[in-house]
Amino acid sequence: MDALLDLLNSRPLINGEEQDALGDPAGARRWAREHGGDGSPTELALLRKTRDALRDVVRGECSPTALGPLLEGVHQIPEFTSDGLQWTVETPPHARLAVEMVLAWAATEQHMPGRLRPCANDECQLFLLDRSRANRARWCSMAVCGNREKARRHYERTR
Repeated sequence: MDALLDLLNSRPLINGEEQDALGDPAGARRWAREHGGDGSPTELALLRKTRDALRDVVRGECSPTALGPLLEGVHQIPEFTSDGLQWTVETPPHARLAVEMVLAWAATEQHMPGRLRPCANDECQLFLLDRSRANRARWCSMAVCGNREKARRHYERTR
């Protein structure tokens, strides 16, 4: 799930300008390798496409069916081991990391529905995974976005 958040948050706004961790070829290769990929141009193009589709789905701007084309050619193969039934995902090598991100999103939606969401700060492009018991987290960072929102509300009240 951490890799999923890393992918979704790979286009942050810094000082009002969008930075893309997958935009620079060297930085993108490093990002992919840090997350278990090989950093090939084909893999990186698919990761960017996957990131954008996942961002739209998590924001509610499009249906999860938009992720379907990312799973073309992917198969799950059952295998019995001493630990019981395990599923192995077979995918083209360049698509493995992108498929893992889609599967991580699906697992998050299944086990923690509604907990993966965009930051409530309209000036932020980051996402958060709410692990709180009350499911009331609103900001990607309480120290940054949460503090700004609280300061803004305080200023409006005292004005």
